[in-house]
Amino acid sequence: MFEKVLVPLDGSEHSDRALEIAIQIAKKFRAKMTLLHVYSVTVPAVIAPEPTIPTPAGAPVVTSAEVAEMVEAARIVGNRILAGGEQKAKSANVKVETVLREGNTVQEIVALAKEGEFDLIVMGARGISRIRELLMGSVSEGVIKNAHCPVLVVK
Repeated sequence: MFEKVLVPLDGSEHSDRALEIAIQIAKKFRAKMTLLHVYSVTVPAVIAPEPTIPTPAGAPVVTSAEVAEMVEAARIVGNRILAGGEQKAKSANVKVETVLREGNTVQEIVALAKEGEFDLIVMGARGISRIRELLMGSVSEGVIKNAHCPVLVVK
């Protein structure tokens, strides 16, 4: 029934519980599991290519080098989250691979689910940022509305 299971991870408690459930499902159905982490770096400041270029008075300036550092830091965190999940899956003898993507979380989850022809998405009910969820909507809600396959949301 379930041959390919997609598990988005964000390092939250809900995400960890979703991983545990996904491991049980993968073991029962001998499914292959793919762990996905999506990161995005939002810079709410004026980006100046060179620090010598004048900016509006009082506006914070972020150089392109600083943006690159933020992106790399987000990638490092994402890879750590994926490595932890991969270790848990492998210790349970589940076939697992990892994917790290940058972009809009909902869009990337839905796109990978479709591209990879996944049979099931197992994800946490709530991610790290409760404030972001209130302002922009729930990631799980967006995935449920847009995914082509069943979505199991774990609390």
